[in-house]
Amino acid sequence: MKPLDLWAHELRRAGPAALAGAPALVLLMTLLAILGARLGSRESTTAFMLAGALEMVIPLITGMAAASSLGRDQAVELQLTLPVGYRSTVLRRLAATTGWTGLCAAAGSTVLTLGGWWELLPVTPHGPAVQLTWLAPALWLAALGLLASAAFSSAVAATTTVALVWVVEQVVAGPLQGSLPSRLLYLFATTRGTVPDDWTANRVVLLCTAAVLVAAAWPLLGRAERVLGGDKE
Repeated sequence: MKPLDLWAHELRRAGPAALAGAPALVLLMTLLAILGARLGSRESTTAFMLAGALEMVIPLITGMAAASSLGRDQAVELQLTLPVGYRSTVLRRLAATTGWTGLCAAAGSTVLTLGGWWELLPVTPHGPAVQLTWLAPALWLAALGLLASAAFSSAVAATTTVALVWVVEQVVAGPLQGSLPSRLLYLFATTRGTVPDDWTANRVVLLCTAAVLVAAAWPLLGRAERVLGGDKE
């Protein structure tokens, strides 16, 4: 199989929800931005909705796709005998889905930039750093989904873990902003608020801890008994 065909194959195996969710969200963002501009609505509420779609929904889509990355292979026993390790297949699948979602998120970020919506947010990122609004939480939830999938050998348990963390961060946003450690690990620092001077540190900490989560998942993905015991849904 040619490399391009291989990547396309992994992207298709991610499922229609992972493929259609992100572009559908960007389309809705574009319509909302156009409608808001035509009505002269440049209120902070509209800006919050647009930025929130990037910072909250895009990471959720990415995390859910990562959480269900295991258990999608019909003949995983055969794949475990191939020279290319199963871990490489899973990471390639994760990279394909994350890359696709990232392209859509970058397009959505461009919509906010062209409309001047970023300037209406309490914390306003500038330049290339604006992409960290969605990238840092998306990679963190994707890493969590991968680790949960490898640890539980269950797509249901893994997606539930990702969804639970996402909901908890929404519900207890205030208390999480009360101390520096939890503030640096908060996923939605752009739209739900944080100390302005902590925004960059928050994004860097999320990226670094995402790498730690992937490293924790790596040895689990190498255990054949866990892979074979995964969901076959």
